[in-house]
Amino acid sequence: MALAPPASPGSGPVVAEVEMNAGAADQGATTVRATVVQAGTVFYDTPATLGACRDAILGFAGIVVLVSLARCSIVCLARVAVWVGCCVQDKAEKLIAEAAGYGSQLVLFPEVFIGGYPRGSTFGLTIGNRSAKGKEDFQKYHAAAIDVPGPEVARLAALAGKYKVFLVMGVVERAGYTLYNTVLLFDPLGKYLGKHRKLMPTALERVFWGFGDGSTIPVYDTPLGKIGAVICWENRMPLIRTAMYAKGVEIYCAPTADFMPSWQASMTHIAVEGGCFVLSANQFSRRKDYPPPPEYTFGGLDEEPSPESVICPGGSSIVSPSGTVLAGPNYEGEGLLTADLDLGEITRAKFDFDVVGHYARPEVLSLTVKTEPKPPVSFTSTAEKTSAAKSDGISRTWLSAN
Repeated sequence: MALAPPASPGSGPVVAEVEMNAGAADQGATTVRATVVQAGTVFYDTPATLGACRDAILGFAGIVVLVSLARCSIVCLARVAVWVGCCVQDKAEKLIAEAAGYGSQLVLFPEVFIGGYPRGSTFGLTIGNRSAKGKEDFQKYHAAAIDVPGPEVARLAALAGKYKVFLVMGVVERAGYTLYNTVLLFDPLGKYLGKHRKLMPTALERVFWGFGDGSTIPVYDTPLGKIGAVICWENRMPLIRTAMYAKGVEIYCAPTADFMPSWQASMTHIAVEGGCFVLSANQFSRRKDYPPPPEYTFGGLDEEPSPESVICPGGSSIVSPSGTVLAGPNYEGEGLLTADLDLGEITRAKFDFDVVGHYARPEVLSLTVKTEPKPPVSFTSTAEKTSAAKSDGISRTWLSAN
């Protein structure tokens, strides 16, 4: 894996999010080379993790640490995945550079690659109680998340532009004090296209991730085809899949944390059902990639795993519209899975089955997708606010006079 030089800080502006039609589809392009990244990021930054690094100074949770850009290895970078400074970005750049070196035009990263997947963590939760340590753990997790837009988004956009790839990246998004499991999409011009927030976090994920809404279920019309993303067990929800099919998704990205054999069956089914290419990316991680106990413990296990124990074995794959597995699943370790996607196969598959076209029965079965944002608080129009302000001013004058 070659180390590419880092992009200059702050290069590439973040552009406004768009909903559709990020680019005109090139009907002459019949083959797309796509790469799925299977690589581990980890949880929580500690002085021990960063002790071997030097040369650049970062602050984290009140601690000033020294980081070596020149000497950090892949292992070191994996051990600081929640650190949203230069190290995690350097690992991302090395992986993007390697994929681009294979001629890849689209690169997909795993679920919450930046920010980390808190596998095995309980955040100190029991029914009716939250422990003090659990709250501290969440504070660290919150500190490791990124703002969208923000400097990390600009950095990722710059990487997409530098290596001329469509980049699909899983992140932990911070919006105030609520976190979201989010996928960000970028084009080869270095533009941030937009995001998808996971609609339904799974099980205990619901206590530390917020819920997305219908305003962030985009499919982008690009020169490579129509690209969209659905995260992990959202893919088990038939209605969001149907919404994606209705938007014409052709390259369906499914970043995940699920490594069970049943996941592969889901990916194959979605490819056949949607008549689309399905790209699934998962992390590969070992116990040693997480902070040691008691700082980080794995709940639900009879005993603490050994440092070399595989915590997440991956299982990343690429599946064609006919259900043929083009690459993977990989359960061996970190790596890149690359395949050439014959876009003509989409048309051949749709001839058999077009779930929102000739195989639909809208007079019997139909779906309504509510795409407007659902904020918890909505403010009135400017005119009404001005009127309210005047009224408030009159009230204050009256109060001061009396």
